Formats: sequence, C-alpha cells, structure tokens
Amino acid sequence: MIVQRTIILILIIPSLFFGLTSKAVAAKNLKVFKHVDKDGIIHYSSKKPAGKSFSVLNIRCPECAAWRNSVNWNTTPLILDKFTAEISSAATKHGLHAALLKAVIHAESAFKPKAVSSAGAQGLMQLMPLTQKTYSVNNPYDPAQNINGGAAYLKHLKNTYSTMDVYLAAYNSGETAVERYGKTIPPFPETQEYVRRVKILYKRYQKKIKSTASSTQPAKTYHLAATSQ
Repeated sequence: MIVQRTIILILIIPSLFFGLTSKAVAAKNLKVFKHVDKDGIIHYSSKKPAGKSFSVLNIRCPECAAWRNSVNWNTTPLILDKFTAEISSAATKHGLHAALLKAVIHAESAFKPKAVSSAGAQGLMQLMPLTQKTYSVNNPYDPAQNINGGAAYLKHLKNTYSTMDVYLAAYNSGETAVERYGKTIPPFPETQEYVRRVKILYKRYQKKIKSTASSTQPAKTYHLAATSQ
C-alpha cells in the first residue's frame, strides 16, 4: 500500500506545477500545501487539506509565462558583488568565462544559494540530484560546491555541443531532450526563453567585467629620453 501511494505522489506532483489553471499561471508564486499523513507519506496539494497538520510553501514558478515575461533582462540590475571568488575559481578551473557563470546563476537563482525549483533543482546553479552525484556535489547549498559542479557540467555540455544556444538548452532541459530534437533547442517555451535570457545576461556581464577591468588598470608612466639638439 505504501509503495502504491508513493507512486501516486510522484505522478501527482508534476501535474500540480505544470498542469496549472489559468489563475495559477497568472501568479508568479504558487501556494502549495504540504501534509504528512499517519504513514509518513508526504502529500502536496494546491488545496488546503483537512485538519491542521500541514505547512504552506510558496514556490517560485519559472515555468509560468507571467514570471518569464515580467523581467526585462536587458535592464534588470546585474548582481556583481556576490560569490565573486567562487565564480572566478570555478571559471579558471573549467576554462569558462566568469561572465557565463554569472549569467547562468542570475538566470537560474538570482544568486540565492538556497533556491529550490518546482522540479527539484537546488542551489545557485539549480543542480538536479543526478548532476550533483555526477560532479561530487555533497551539499548543493554550499556556494563553492554548487558553482564548481555547475561549471563542470557546463564545460561538459560546451564540449559536447557546437553552439552556445544548444549547450545552454541542454543545461535547462537536459541532454536527452536536445538529442531527441536533433541537437537543437527543443521547442519548449521555457527552454527557448532560458537561452534568450542567459545570452542577454552573458553579454551584459561580459561588458561590465571588461569595463571594470579597464577602469582599474594602473596609469602608465612614459619616460622620454632626452635628445641633444
């Protein structure tokens, strides 16, 4: 009986987040009720359960069109003063641009290390459990581990696929989806928007990093040798 109920739970959860009513889609966050029954099975529902043994979760909904369209990624403020050391270290280790890691972190979690998505992705770079295991991320909420694991995965995808569009799509929707659609961006609105979003942020972070570097360069002193007249 417990096995059957566990299976039902797995089937119900995706419909809770992806089979949304028009009212839910219009919201940027979903109110979800979490309830643990007498057998210790966890249930999630959009409706308030009977009794008082439940907690309320406010889930950010990047899948919702309203959230995707609510941010102007060309003008939203960049986040420049968080996890700079961890990002620089991971970028150097895996041969990636720091601007790319910043763009992915911004798009994935807005630099919030405790972020959790409705699909179960965790931390700054929103790593799924299998990705965490593959890249030895024991604590997905530790910024250094998360960024290093995400950077390692990005390096793998970059080496696997020929263009930024495709490897960013794979980071968002998974390699299986990209392969299914002939190593192109899958026709998923969320993935297409994700690629657009990260590329905009990447270009902006690149420009900002370059301008910061040039402004901090020490002034050059030129010594002119005296010449006889």
